[in-house]
Amino acid sequence: MSIPTNIDLFSLRIAEVKDVPLILDFIRKLADYERLSHEVVVTEENLEKYLFGEDKVAEVILGYEGEVPVGFALFFHNFSTFLGKPGIYLEDLFVLKEYRGKGYGKSLLTYLARLALERDCGRLEWAVLDWNEPAIEFYESLGATLMNEWIVNRVSGESLDKLAEMF
Repeated sequence: MSIPTNIDLFSLRIAEVKDVPLILDFIRKLADYERLSHEVVVTEENLEKYLFGEDKVAEVILGYEGEVPVGFALFFHNFSTFLGKPGIYLEDLFVLKEYRGKGYGKSLLTYLARLALERDCGRLEWAVLDWNEPAIEFYESLGATLMNEWIVNRVSGESLDKLAEMF
């Protein structure tokens, strides 16, 4: 699938294994923005294995202004039992602060929406932190619906270990 964009200086491309250091840099910058840097334990080895290895589980699109990398989107497939179709879950979308407001985030989401349709997905979804008003307003302006009645659950670390040992 070609990666379309209407913005003259902006281009998108599918990430390659050589981009692992760049992807990790974007992850760290996103974590800093979200005040979650203390939770980042990912390594280049993990990214290479899970994004580009034999059993890859996610994909990445990179956004550039000219030759400068300015943003990324990391996503993977999920499945809707109600729709009976796959979906795309956008785990992370990030555009460097100095490049926001130029339509680059919208271009990344537009690409993912087109990819979802091309792959016969029933939906594109993601989560947003409740304090991130600029992102919420941006997503709503694109037609996204906040699913306020749904509460995300997570089990990780020691809690995951304990759950796995039950019964």
